[in-house]
Amino acid sequence: MLEINVLGPMEATGAGRCIAPTAAKPRQVLALLALRAGEVVSVSTLVEEIWGEKPPRSALTTLQTYILQLRRLIGHVVLSGSAKDVLLTRYNGYLFSPEDVMVDAQLYDGLVDEANQASENGDHVEAYRLARQALDLWSGDALVDVLRGVHLSIEATRLEQSRLGLLETRIDAELHLGRHHMLLGELAVLVARNPLHENFCAKLMVALYRSGQRWRALEVYQRVRTELADELGLEPSARLQQLQHAILSADPALDFVAPTVLFTQPT
Repeated sequence: MLEINVLGPMEATGAGRCIAPTAAKPRQVLALLALRAGEVVSVSTLVEEIWGEKPPRSALTTLQTYILQLRRLIGHVVLSGSAKDVLLTRYNGYLFSPEDVMVDAQLYDGLVDEANQASENGDHVEAYRLARQALDLWSGDALVDVLRGVHLSIEATRLEQSRLGLLETRIDAELHLGRHHMLLGELAVLVARNPLHENFCAKLMVALYRSGQRWRALEVYQRVRTELADELGLEPSARLQQLQHAILSADPALDFVAPTVLFTQPT
């Protein structure tokens, strides 16, 4: 079984041995095949990823050389069969056998779906557990040390946006479970890094309000209002404005209501 990680520095290991190529273009090929493990990646897609819209005449031959290099590396760690059974050739494309490759991004995507489903079902303990498990798979920015063409850039953007969305799911679960005090520092950092992200601002406002810091919650609103006006010429969304009014009026709906199931943080 090969293990390939792309949620941070790329790693590829098998039988306890590193098989990730050091050259930039073979790493691109490995990363794209890994992210789409179990799916045929066409030759034209791989060529476009590596060379863009103007590939050299030797592109097809060079791509075959990269595939051969990857198979040689894989062959050093395959315990049964051959590297061609792991990195398969199909009509006009290649794919990793899903039975022989485990990719952290695919595991992550599955956990995200489960966490979001748990959140929709109102199971905040499970949503928190699954979200934490998924987020713990990250060790840096996606594909941080891989040269990216058009397809890997799209994949990296998708994963980073998914990561932000999953952070929201996890934080929502923790707010439902009364952990507003513990979230203050993290939310302050998230808002500082994403000053126009209204959802993070809203969560920080709620956490501050529930922690007895109503004036600071209103300060957060004023800052995001100023940022939106200066950067985009916009007013805060109706949802954020409604939250500000609720804080001003000390709306009881903002108060924390203890869940019927006690929350315990997973080890």
